[in-house]
Amino acid sequence: MEFEPVIGLEVHAQLKTETKIFCSCSAKFGASPNTNVCPVCLGMPGSLPTVNKRVIEFAILAALATNCKISSKSIFARKNYFYPDLPKGYQISQYELPIAEHGYIIITDGDVSKKIGITRIHMEEDAGKLIHSTDSFYSKVDLNRTGVPLIEIVSEPDIRSAEDAGAYLRKFRSILRYLNICDGNMEEGSFRCDANISIRPKGVESFGTRTELKNLNSFRYVENAINYEIDRQIDIISEGKQIIQETRLWDSDKKITISMRGKEDAHDYRYFPDPDILPVIADDLWIEELKAKLPELCDDKKDRFIFEYKLSQYDADFLTNEKEIADYFEECAKLTNEPKQSANWIMGELTALLNTKKIGITNSPISPKQLAELINLITKKVISSKIAKQVFAQIAETGKNPKQIVEEKKLIQVSDESVIAAIAKEALSENSKEVSDYKAGKKKLLGFFVGQVMKKSKGKASPHAVNKILTSMLAD
Repeated sequence: MEFEPVIGLEVHAQLKTETKIFCSCSAKFGASPNTNVCPVCLGMPGSLPTVNKRVIEFAILAALATNCKISSKSIFARKNYFYPDLPKGYQISQYELPIAEHGYIIITDGDVSKKIGITRIHMEEDAGKLIHSTDSFYSKVDLNRTGVPLIEIVSEPDIRSAEDAGAYLRKFRSILRYLNICDGNMEEGSFRCDANISIRPKGVESFGTRTELKNLNSFRYVENAINYEIDRQIDIISEGKQIIQETRLWDSDKKITISMRGKEDAHDYRYFPDPDILPVIADDLWIEELKAKLPELCDDKKDRFIFEYKLSQYDADFLTNEKEIADYFEECAKLTNEPKQSANWIMGELTALLNTKKIGITNSPISPKQLAELINLITKKVISSKIAKQVFAQIAETGKNPKQIVEEKKLIQVSDESVIAAIAKEALSENSKEVSDYKAGKKKLLGFFVGQVMKKSKGKASPHAVNKILTSMLAD
């Protein structure tokens, strides 16, 4: 029997606000434990929450960017459960009336576009953090994160593979970063994902019993965990057993999922409207004001790059996935008027450099202006592409500008044909057998002769002039 996976994702995105969702405590990551707290986020008796307006605006922006229907009235609710990092004994979230519903985003798989539905987007507060000791019988509680604002984005069960799940998450992260409402840092937990997975025989419409996967803090872990869970469920069904509805953790060391607890249903949380918080009213005027603030998003930017800069679909996809990379490219392309060369250097040498140093483009040791100057030296035939790679490495190491490096190291390209002809004559005289073979019909040896001349000129000779002169000499 062939099985089909059915996957839905729940994304928790921490919003980039200065303060928490219901109080004025700092939402900044990395403070000393239990220092960014107050009576409101600690759940002290008599303290009352006040909604951070910026949180609502960020949630509406996310809804607009993902084609959601924004609710004119949404209500905060109490989600009741007991856990040591939840000081109030409940989490303030949204349930029956969320801020937005019924949206979608488009992901691409090669030339195929797929529409993934979004069930809802709702606002909520984060819980605290438990720090488990490995050498004792107690855990510590840090409540700094308690009350930090989140939006939860719940997808429809429209995803059919781990690869599509990864593509959906990357696309959503890109959208949130373009909106500048979430930094998308998975390591710090500001972009987290839970995956709901079930399988069913192909052709069957009804859903199977689902499990929920937690502890997924990288795209690779998400894809690996989903693939493992699909295979695990197929094995269980094939043996005539039943899937248990439960929450499971991904063990990245053993590359397996582990049972954590039974999966709760909504009624287990005893949701009811929070009596201390007024409903959120989002009228048409407010929504239109926020819509006017929407930036150019990744899909629109990609289409513009293809049209304006004549880039391929692949190049435009790569360059627009991160807003910072897109901005870097545009600055470089405008300073050079060479969009294709700019794209090639960014996707090739620059990306390799950043990967080696394990840094993002915002921390690049080479600025767009420096890369543009390097490309302009190539197009003006001051240096060759081969020499340019040496100069690129020097820029990254020293921070000097390309022109300064070229002058100091005397790397200016030799274009004088009389000088190149003398070098070429010497190279041919040293390789008389290869010259005879070339004249006998082995025309591919031209590349060998070009290499010899470039070696003798220490890479400074103009490749175009070298080819022209060698072809003329060998024709005699």
